[in-house]
Amino acid sequence: MSGSGDNHRDFEAYRADIEAAERRVAGEIDPGGRGLVVAICVFVLLGSFLLPHTGSVRGWDVLFPGNSADGALVTLPSKLFMWLALVFGVGFSLLALVTRRWTVAWVALSGSAVATAAGLLAVWSRQTAVPGDPGPGIGLILAWITLFVLTFHWARVVWTRTALQLAAEAERRRSTAELHSKNLLDGLNGPEDQPPPAAGE
Repeated sequence: MSGSGDNHRDFEAYRADIEAAERRVAGEIDPGGRGLVVAICVFVLLGSFLLPHTGSVRGWDVLFPGNSADGALVTLPSKLFMWLALVFGVGFSLLALVTRRWTVAWVALSGSAVATAAGLLAVWSRQTAVPGDPGPGIGLILAWITLFVLTFHWARVVWTRTALQLAAEAERRRSTAELHSKNLLDGLNGPEDQPPPAAGE
């Protein structure tokens, strides 16, 4: 019976190793070439904050209002969009690239998607402004397009990692079942199935 106990301990150790490896795979991302694209998008997004958002108001002026004459024309969708772009498009995107954590990449993806929708609303609100008020500036348009690209690439990174997780989980289940069946067969061929010792032993 000691052989069966050793097999059981080997099985548990093997399963623990596979589960630990699966957790490591599940918790990390490898953006590969997309990481460079995301980094470029982050810098482009930061640069768009220095460009006109609407009229003479720049993106930074939307985030931190000053004494601009057109400051009163900034709408709530524009403010919401710029803050979402800063927090998720810049902050969480950089954090995901540095830490390579899958959960952080998920947050970056979700926030960038919401920011893209808010950007559409911000552009629309500037296009339907009161006649005489300035329309959407180049900074607003560039930030919105950049966030759309960011959302696309984060979605590809997260989806690829999700597919790898599912494959790793399926492989773990297959390996565990295979090893478990081997242990059952070893248990059936226990000491009672072995031939009795010779009389002289």
